[in-house]
Amino acid sequence: MAVSSNEAAHPGDARSRRLQKLRRAVDENGTLHLKAAAQLLNVSEMTIRRDLASSDASLACLGGHVVDAAFPTAVKYTLEQELDQHTQYKLLACQRAAESIRDGDTVFIDCGTTMQSLAECLPAGMSLSVVCYSMNVATIITRRPNTQVMLIGGLYHASSQSFFSEEALTYLHKLGINKAFISAGGVHPARGASCSNFHEVAIKQAAIASAMESILVVDESKLVRLKPAFFADLDAFSTIIVGGHVSSGVRKQFKGLRLEYATEGAK
Repeated sequence: MAVSSNEAAHPGDARSRRLQKLRRAVDENGTLHLKAAAQLLNVSEMTIRRDLASSDASLACLGGHVVDAAFPTAVKYTLEQELDQHTQYKLLACQRAAESIRDGDTVFIDCGTTMQSLAECLPAGMSLSVVCYSMNVATIITRRPNTQVMLIGGLYHASSQSFFSEEALTYLHKLGINKAFISAGGVHPARGASCSNFHEVAIKQAAIASAMESILVVDESKLVRLKPAFFADLDAFSTIIVGGHVSSGVRKQFKGLRLEYATEGAK
């Protein structure tokens, strides 16, 4: 894109103006996709990335989105922190979810510790094709016989051991997926499904769009919670499987939605 002689002479001033404009846009919208930011300022996405890379920037580029620089710290999520949280309830939800898988299915398995449990619960002996984008899930799936693994690559995010790239989105949209199993950090009756990591949003949305059926799999601690990165309304899912004991008051808030509750001893 063309750069004016004035901007060329005073690059610092131009950068400052761009950051001020981005600041206003983020304050108004919460986040801004990198492509939209480039269009707003009539510059390249690389220019945006360079502007935000400076240590004095109050904004940051996270998963293809421009966000407040304080966001990554405020919503920090690490796989190690989550691994031992609500383990039994995650397992109950995943055991129920795995019951819907049929021989020959192509399934998408999201990232996160709940999906790690789902990978371990896949029916033994079945011939499956599994699409995933996280190391912890792929490590389990690659040990299965008769399973074709499609690991989506890109920039590695250590917090969730997952990858993201624009090419991955293109690849996902070309696939035929029978069932997409999606995880979430928050499931709110009015505000939908959300997560902590912005780079996961586009991958989750592409998987949901490509799948014949999408199933949200969570433990009870995720209900009536909201994380910063919204990715889907709850009616995008054919079923929401919840592991654990959910109070009657919380169940009432989700009345009318297709929730299945998986508890010990339930059939």
